[in-house]
Amino acid sequence: MRVRVPASSANLGAGFDALGLALGLHDVVEVRRTPNPGLVVRVSGEGAEDVALDESHLVVRALLAACSRLDTAPGGLELTCANAIPHARGLGSSAAAVVAGIAAGYGLAGVALTGAALDDALHLAAEFEGHADNVAASLLGGLVLAWCEESDGDRRFRAARVEPHPDLRPVAIVPREQSATHVTRGLLPEVVPHADAAFAAGRAALAVHAVSARPDLLLPATADSLHQDYREKAWPDSLRVVRALRAHGVAAAISGAGPTVLALTAGTALPQAVDLGGFTVLPLPLDRTGVVVDPLG
Repeated sequence: MRVRVPASSANLGAGFDALGLALGLHDVVEVRRTPNPGLVVRVSGEGAEDVALDESHLVVRALLAACSRLDTAPGGLELTCANAIPHARGLGSSAAAVVAGIAAGYGLAGVALTGAALDDALHLAAEFEGHADNVAASLLGGLVLAWCEESDGDRRFRAARVEPHPDLRPVAIVPREQSATHVTRGLLPEVVPHADAAFAAGRAALAVHAVSARPDLLLPATADSLHQDYREKAWPDSLRVVRALRAHGVAAAISGAGPTVLALTAGTALPQAVDLGGFTVLPLPLDRTGVVVDPLG
């Protein structure tokens, strides 16, 4: 089978660990069963020199976890991964790998990603990541609202999809530097002021409305008080770009754990007065479909 999975941008400003947006930049994984036991992994594109080529590869780990959950023996496997999503840049590369592996595992088991099976796949993917925003976007496409329900010590990751406005045109502004999620999360305080929490709640709710129905409200909707300023020392140049774009009226925020900047536009060019030296500017369509699994010929 061939699995095509989109990149994603999480948070969108104030929606920390709750909002995600699927982007039209895709990793493609081809999975073949082989008659002999064992595993062959080939990788090209982003991260090809850095990722493992054995069972510790993230796609393989997720695939095996899905097969275990579905009580399916994967048998001998050959994986060919063509990566387009930059690694460690805040564009959901690890979430995409997890979703690709889980979708492949469900495909090997002959289970369609619909209904309860899709809910279970989402939960399994979020267990890998520790939160559901990126994996939900890669699974479902469009704009996602993610949350976690806890009862009697058990937790269940959930997500709902919202259709983005047709005029929305994301632009990823990608630096050369990388960033690790575990490092940037370590910069966050355990407690924030009540006023900041109230601000974030209102802006996260507004972001859902702005992305889906009122793009003219994107600038106030993407304002943040929860995480970006606390993590400035991890990516000072990226936050400088966010502030400069916002000063020129462009809705911009750090994408996920950074250091990529996401600008949400209606197709207008970014202001030339903002210095984007050292960054690669990638206008991207939205991905409205999410992960796609097709048979190989």
